[in-house]
This record gives sequence, structure tokens and C-alpha cells, in this order.
Amino acid sequence: MIKNINYKTSGVCSRGISISIDTDTDTVVSVKFEGGCSGNTQGVASLATGMTVDSIIEKVQGIRCGFKATSCPDQLAQALLIYKAEK
Repeated sequence: MIKNINYKTSGVCSRGISISIDTDTDTVVSVKFEGGCSGNTQGVASLATGMTVDSIIEKVQGIRCGFKATSCPDQLAQALLIYKAEK
């Protein structure tokens, strides 16, 4: 089954993230950032596609953007942590 998540980001230029997850395998099917640095968010989205939720969290959680306490990749990890907690 595919679960679609719309996550409102905080502390970054991107306004939100849309994520589709195959709940049978916990694999990310697609990621789309709304706003943010286009090249970076497209790159993160492309790399995350096909990866497991746990792998993405492990790789991007805690990444910071300059002096900000978070980043678009970290916000993706936060959205996925919420998904896991609600499972």
C-alpha cells in the first residue's frame, strides 16, 4: 500500500515536503519539496527515491544548513520519523 505524507517544514526555505512511501517495504517511492534551493532539493529527492525510510533517516538526520539548526534533508528525516512513530 502507498501512503502519501504532506509535511510542513520549519526553519528552512522549503515550505513543505510531499512523500509517498510503500508501507509494505518501508521504501520511499517519491519525494517532492515545495520551494527551497531547487537543485539541492531535487538532488535529495532523487537520491531518497528507492531508499528505505530507515536508510534515509540514518543518512540525513541532523544535517544543518549554514547557521540554521536544520536543513531540507533534516526536515525530510523529521517527516519520516513522524511516519514511523505513527505506524
